[in-house]
Amino acid sequence: MKKNIAIIMGGYSSEYQISLKSGNVVYQTLDTSKYDAYRIHIFKDKWVYVDGSDAEFPMDKNDFSVTVNNSKITFDCVFNAIHGSPGEDGFMQAYFKLINLPHTSCDMYQAALTFNKRDCLSTLKPYGIKTAESFFVNLGDAIDEDAIVAKVGLPCFVKANKAGSSFGVTKVHNKEDLQNAINVAFKEDDEIIIESFLDGTEVSVGVITYKGETKVLPITEIVSENDFFDYEAKYLGKSQEITPARLTKEEETKVNKIAKKVYEVLKMKGFSRSEYIFKNGEPHLLEVNTVPGLTLASILPQQAAAAGIPLAELFENAIEASLNPS
Repeated sequence: MKKNIAIIMGGYSSEYQISLKSGNVVYQTLDTSKYDAYRIHIFKDKWVYVDGSDAEFPMDKNDFSVTVNNSKITFDCVFNAIHGSPGEDGFMQAYFKLINLPHTSCDMYQAALTFNKRDCLSTLKPYGIKTAESFFVNLGDAIDEDAIVAKVGLPCFVKANKAGSSFGVTKVHNKEDLQNAINVAFKEDDEIIIESFLDGTEVSVGVITYKGETKVLPITEIVSENDFFDYEAKYLGKSQEITPARLTKEEETKVNKIAKKVYEVLKMKGFSRSEYIFKNGEPHLLEVNTVPGLTLASILPQQAAAAGIPLAELFENAIEASLNPS
């Protein structure tokens, strides 16, 4: 019997277009001899199944089913391809837990924790995970620019705390530009994080559960044409992504060990991609993504290919792990 797989894509964040691309790659790649795949668009104003001719059918949120031509379709598993809210921050994970439907991403708490940069970094610090100096601001707080600069220095990064990694991010070189950067970040979230600039090699490390084991994939080095790895660099080709990264054996061993530790300390499942910058030879964690991009140009699929794992196998492994948890 073939399994019915709902591929959820879209979402409520500014990254919804990338999510649609990721979801469609999964849809086009899954082995049709094993799975019947269904594209499910999740937006604030509608949850719909989109068929091969782009006709839309509303989802029944009571049990995440859909009725097509008087026939009710239910699903064996959900493949989560939503970047940002509600697929990466715990909301969909909680919903699927409540209706007892397996899904390919991590659990609700892990999703919510990793999506909140401040809380994730704070949780990991006691385990010896190095991070940049940071300063937190909530919407409505008085902005003390001198205190911010004294804590994190210049240049620094101003980021939305809970909005993925591509939007609401500004690199600030002068104190006079801080307020504008803060305003940009507040358009994405009501909490922001301001971090010191780490000048060093930036790498991205994919860690997945593969055949029941935690597997660290080959590391990708990121060389941005822009001032940093922003939306253009990430999604519009304005960066070089070099896999495997040009690291010394010692650097590679260090970051592999830390990435695996982060995955296991947080009790992650499924896909993850964590970002690090080397400072004085030590990897400093920037953030953890739990629904990384899955387009053909995305980093995690590149890393899987370098590890000898074809896309179809990568996706099938995630589905089978959720259907048969160890």
